Amino acid sequence: MLYIELIRLWDEAVRAIDSRDWQGALTKLNQITEHNCRTMFVVASTHIALGQVDLAIKALDQVIAKDSCLAVGFFQRSAVHMMANRLEEALGDCIWAQKYMRENPVIDYKQLGLRYKMYSWQVLYNAAAVHSRLQQWDKAREILTAASQERGAGRSNLIDTALEAISRREVLEPLLVPEGEVFRPRKQEVDQLKPRDFLGEAKVITSLIPNDDFRGFDPLRPQKPGYYEPKVEDGQDSRYMIMKSAHVAKGAGELSVPAGAKVFLYSDDDQDGLAVLIYDGKRGLVPSFLLEPMGKKNKGKNKRIELANGIPHPPALSPPNRPQGPSQWSLELHPSNAGTTHTTPPTTGNSTCIPTHKAQTSPQEPGSAVVKVHYTYTIALRVPLETSFRDLQDKIAQKLGQPATNVRLRHRRNDTRALTPLNGDDRLDSLEGVAEYGRAQIWCQNEDPLVNRTILYQMVALYDYNAQGPEDLEFSEGDTIDILSEVNDEWLEGHVAGSIGIFPRSFAHHDTDTISWASTD
Repeated sequence: MLYIELIRLWDEAVRAIDSRDWQGALTKLNQITEHNCRTMFVVASTHIALGQVDLAIKALDQVIAKDSCLAVGFFQRSAVHMMANRLEEALGDCIWAQKYMRENPVIDYKQLGLRYKMYSWQVLYNAAAVHSRLQQWDKAREILTAASQERGAGRSNLIDTALEAISRREVLEPLLVPEGEVFRPRKQEVDQLKPRDFLGEAKVITSLIPNDDFRGFDPLRPQKPGYYEPKVEDGQDSRYMIMKSAHVAKGAGELSVPAGAKVFLYSDDDQDGLAVLIYDGKRGLVPSFLLEPMGKKNKGKNKRIELANGIPHPPALSPPNRPQGPSQWSLELHPSNAGTTHTTPPTTGNSTCIPTHKAQTSPQEPGSAVVKVHYTYTIALRVPLETSFRDLQDKIAQKLGQPATNVRLRHRRNDTRALTPLNGDDRLDSLEGVAEYGRAQIWCQNEDPLVNRTILYQMVALYDYNAQGPEDLEFSEGDTIDILSEVNDEWLEGHVAGSIGIFPRSFAHHDTDTISWASTD
């Protein structure tokens, strides 16, 4: 089932328990098809409240099956076993509850959603209650005496009362989690069940139309060339009109409009013979008799004032052409100053120079190739095709300022994602075997030597892996991992760039089955 549905039913069941509607809570819980240990604990608590001891035991069995280290689950089941007169099982649950307390005097289950603190003396009290039912009074007194030495709230009065009851040979009643105290879903998850309006209500910030308070979304409407068609209320007749003569505003709300101006008639239903229109982005009143519909006779007038009035479209200008110049620019990296980049733009008579950061691509030289090296940054260099991998490693190490012994080169085959080391295997002994059309891509990894550890074999990372803990090994896709040991069928111990840790086997590809080397530094 969906997790949101689980949270909804769980929350409704808890609300029913708070109102002491046990049967209603059980109805909601029975609709959950995939329980976890906390929801099953709620089911068990509901059965206890209804007096259904056998069903409560079955529910608590599932709680412990889903979380075998839940001490409060064993504590609760020990009390229910005593209610069912299963004393041996109850004593065993007390032992398990004490074990999973892990010598802690108290466990607070608030973070898991249960507002209850379980003390170690309460577990000992239930064990003494079991021995009292077995008529083992001395054993019960001994356990209660040990419980009196434990820390915890409400201990002294209850232990003293229990010791007096044991001296009178009376059976002790078991302790349980208080009725109504159950595991609850997280408040943040319950709050997310409520519908939210993430967009909120639209608000007009600015508008060409005065006093515009429209907050909806306008659908696309047919537009006339040169002007937007303003939206009006349904049933209104709106159209473009022409001013037959000029009008000067004489009162509040009126507009001054020149003769021949093109205006948009917003409404002509106003009193006193005035029409509401829009001109030059403003809305106001103009006498209706000064307006006439647009026709063939006033098309010439329109052209003269079309760009000055109304609500014009944004400019429809074509972008300027990019300056034409040589497509290749020079970028030289001087070994003496590797951090300085010299860019030499072309010089032409009438063209504008635009600097670029693309690397130089010189004309193809026969018998050589451009090698693109992926490191923490990317470099490119041209070397002869017959260059051996050892010489190539020395050139790249010198370029990167790293010792050649700490640099490992790899390439990617066409039919796989894995990166294969360039160590002379696979019948490849020079750059010519990996270059295509005068170009080659090589991945470079900085390696730190191991001390007194044997490398069993190597693997290549297929994905990025972020460390989940201090013992994990973090690496990136394509990194070569030295395998130091096999933890189990799913986890391996490896080494990458001076770091040693464990990682899932499925995140890497087995590169070779042979032992690479043993470092004795």
